[in-house]
Amino acid sequence: MNNQTTHDADDDERNRHIKIYVDGKIVPRDEAVVSVYDSGFMLGDGMWEGMRLYNGKWAFFDEHMDRFYSSCKAVSLDVGMDKAGILKALTQTAAANGMVEDVHCRLMLTRGVKVKPFQHPSLSRSGPTLVIIMEHSRPVSQLQSAGIRLATVPQVRGLPMSQDAKYNSHSKLNCVIACLQAEQAGADEALMLDPFGFVNTTNACNFFIVRRGEVWTSTGDYCMNGVTRQKVIDLCREDGIPVYERNYSLVDAYAADEAFLTGTFGAQTPVSEIDGKAVGSDERPITGRIRALYKAAVAENTGAKI
Repeated sequence: MNNQTTHDADDDERNRHIKIYVDGKIVPRDEAVVSVYDSGFMLGDGMWEGMRLYNGKWAFFDEHMDRFYSSCKAVSLDVGMDKAGILKALTQTAAANGMVEDVHCRLMLTRGVKVKPFQHPSLSRSGPTLVIIMEHSRPVSQLQSAGIRLATVPQVRGLPMSQDAKYNSHSKLNCVIACLQAEQAGADEALMLDPFGFVNTTNACNFFIVRRGEVWTSTGDYCMNGVTRQKVIDLCREDGIPVYERNYSLVDAYAADEAFLTGTFGAQTPVSEIDGKAVGSDERPITGRIRALYKAAVAENTGAKI
């Protein structure tokens, strides 16, 4: 079986000719460049958001912006514009590409170009670098039936005093290492534990299990607190599905009836196996129920018919 990822999308020839926003200018893909002195390239010093466009509207835009601006403030990174300015830049980029539906966006902000190739943030003096990449992007349909294979890996998501996993930062080397470890174990992606050995997250998405009709996910203390993760928790509570943010171990995950991943791109992606052990069966009633609730929430938020 070939490796797949939670971000597998159908090929779209149009993406070869997209236009990209770079610091106020919208340029062809081949001309979209940043300096080798940029702090993002040099140090991974920056924050980003992934968003999806439905019916010409960004799903859960306010929630994404709240996280984005909070993260930037926490690391003293001046965005350089308010939320209305970000929305205007997004709107301009989408219009330049003629995009309204099945679009994934990566909004990236770095501390900007440095005057010398060293670490200190004071060396970034010309203002932040803002890049917006939008692609025509529809998740491959077979993921919903085949599911993702996970392998537990040695790489963990760190304690808040090292590099807080809540930051959606450009510094993703720990996740890249985890993904490599999972591939070397013959899986698609990595299941990462927290510093105390409890089940935490994957290298790319938040992780949930279903046991006896209950939905469990980690406490959220050591993982990216995803917008989709929170939407799933809220929707479960509103619809009467028992949901718990708690510590649990691999023995609980191995015995799960269902497991799924959450993220802006794939929404809810089923997990087919963990460490070579099959998860439940092909019937995933709770996951299916949550997917339907999430689609309805997206439709309500954007006016899209999905």
